[in-house]
Amino acid sequence: MLEVGGHVGHLLMVESWVGSMSTLLPAGIKDSGHEFSFLTRDLGHYLRAGTPVPHPLLGAANVFTAETNDEPTLLAHVRKLQAAFGFDGVLTSCDYYLPTVAAIAADLGLPGPGRTAVADACDKYRTRLVCRAAGVAGPAFAVAQEWSEIVGAAAELGYPLVVKPVDLCGGMFVRRVRDDAELRVAVDAIAGFPINARGQHRSPRILLEECLNGPEFSVETVTIAGQTTVIGVTDKRITGAPAFIEAGHMFPAALDSADTTAVAELAVAAVTALGLDATVAHTEIKLGAQGPRLIEVNPRPAGNRITELVRRVTGIDLTAVHAEAVAGGKPDVTPRDTGIASAAVAFAVPTEAGVLSRVDGTQDWSGDTRIVEQKFADPGASVRPATDNNTYLGHVMVVDEKNRTAGDLAQRLIADLRFELDGAR
Repeated sequence: MLEVGGHVGHLLMVESWVGSMSTLLPAGIKDSGHEFSFLTRDLGHYLRAGTPVPHPLLGAANVFTAETNDEPTLLAHVRKLQAAFGFDGVLTSCDYYLPTVAAIAADLGLPGPGRTAVADACDKYRTRLVCRAAGVAGPAFAVAQEWSEIVGAAAELGYPLVVKPVDLCGGMFVRRVRDDAELRVAVDAIAGFPINARGQHRSPRILLEECLNGPEFSVETVTIAGQTTVIGVTDKRITGAPAFIEAGHMFPAALDSADTTAVAELAVAAVTALGLDATVAHTEIKLGAQGPRLIEVNPRPAGNRITELVRRVTGIDLTAVHAEAVAGGKPDVTPRDTGIASAAVAFAVPTEAGVLSRVDGTQDWSGDTRIVEQKFADPGASVRPATDNNTYLGHVMVVDEKNRTAGDLAQRLIADLRFELDGAR
């Protein structure tokens, strides 16, 4: 149990993702010996159909309601809460509130990454500027807002290009485009989404990037007192072109030592350039013929079950580590022998629309000890073709005790499933 200032740490969680991290982060806080209070603008957002019952967020010591999208008013409100409850740290699992959490930490004098560092990390264009200035390798890029500027920047960079919003996550509206016509479609799609899923107004800026070839990886790191520790490198399988949908992950990645080192060093350089501290980070990188190139830096634990893969292989729970970091502690990030050589998750990515009537193919899974987790949508669920990382039909997680081949097994299991849709189109 970690103690902060002689007592169990009390953390303030400001909003959360609704998916798996809404379960994993509360559990990590508990496992680290802390307790938490939960602050949200809309508790009902987390209690809709399909969420766990009872919801782990309701295990909070207190549940507070306030307008979390109005930072000045929120800061004044949290100061009053701080006087009454004495929080030791503040955190969130939701990308859209990472800058808010940094602002609260700075206002209250609590541990955590600085406001500027988090703001730079959460704005993909600002990340590009900061990392380029620090010599961190990345794609050629430009940002623009008006169509004439956008198409002009595209002409300078040259097709194919990757088009993305500067302030969304989960692969939303990220597209590979080959010409002006496809660029126009991609830009219009981003412009048609001016408010994000949490009711926050978005930036109208469009980020254009050189299209990088090669496999994608993520690097999971922990930074404490300015020192960054690499926990490992995760393999990422991408599908859905021209979209970039994460179809699966394996930890650790099946890379040789030279490539592992190169990818890890680039991630550490990016975290250092941004000035992130007292945080877990999830940094995405492409590895091509020219070497590793930075995609983005996320100053929070990885989603999409990656933290579970890391935990099964190394024994390190990055959600618990994150809780200890923001409370000002020094978490133990020493790996231990778990008897697992690799762990992987594969996602069922829908390509048709309809209503799910049946999932066929899992009947023989019960006797397979390599399968450690599975979850699929229930019959009656509405299905649409996936365009980002928010529309899976389910997933399976597997482990391999001897080799780094769990990723292939997970992908085979998903590929052998049959999803029957009524009214498929």
